[in-house]
Amino acid sequence: MSREDISTPRRTKEIIQRHGFSFKKSLGQNFLIDQNILANIIEAAGLDKTKGALEIGPGIGALTEKLAQQAAKVTAVEIDQRLLPILEEVLEPYPHVDVVHGDVLKLNLRELFEQQFKDVCGVSVVANLPYYVTTPILMKLLEEGLPLEHIVVMIQKEVAERMAASPGSKAYGSLSIAVQYYSEPELVCIVPHTVFIPQPNVESAVIRLSVRKEPPVSVEDEAFFFDVVHASFAQRRKTIANNLKSRFFPKEGRERLEQLLAEAGIEPSRRAETLSLQEYAVLSNVLLAAGLKH
Repeated sequence: MSREDISTPRRTKEIIQRHGFSFKKSLGQNFLIDQNILANIIEAAGLDKTKGALEIGPGIGALTEKLAQQAAKVTAVEIDQRLLPILEEVLEPYPHVDVVHGDVLKLNLRELFEQQFKDVCGVSVVANLPYYVTTPILMKLLEEGLPLEHIVVMIQKEVAERMAASPGSKAYGSLSIAVQYYSEPELVCIVPHTVFIPQPNVESAVIRLSVRKEPPVSVEDEAFFFDVVHASFAQRRKTIANNLKSRFFPKEGRERLEQLLAEAGIEPSRRAETLSLQEYAVLSNVLLAAGLKH
């Protein structure tokens, strides 16, 4: 194994000990120590010397180094100031890598893209994300309409399964719909907890979201569409009619709601997890046309 491989258990431990680094549970720090998993992540990202990569939470640079060997430009955003000197040292051989100190949820990502990636012809986010902020980070990346090709991330297995779930399955919910509205999700591999230092308590998975240029459905009002989706899943055991009545018709009878559901071609007795993305689009457009936006 060459000296450059940060991700080997021996080298990871050596770097951590030499810098006196201690893991912060509050930041969800789990460093990857498996070459095969890193290779799977890199392959899924489809990078080459014309493309850029944005990494979130580089840790001590195991994935960053692999990205640097594949891409024309790598920018890594790290929230933990204690890791900056380590990253500066281990990434010294890679002048095309920039480390930005900051919280990705607070950064102006459009500005960051303009500054960092103006000379590349495609950017992907590639990261081992801290599990406690996975969903807010991914939704920010998707909702801001950034010029992204792929988002390839290691996340909690259960969350990955929810993102990729199909209608009718137990895992399918408002997160599935939101992610699939903006991207095409695909599970790349399941990752055991033994390939991290320290080991997390949960199984992980690598998921690739191929970012759509346009949503696959036509909605008149995006914010209202997501409002309808969230309302539909408010209580999973209730029917779609009961959930929508609580949210949009609290003081009225069911007749008008059932009329509108019929107009959208949806049986009132169905549950939220049986409706497709297309059906939610039709339903939200029907409810919007009926003047139900608050």
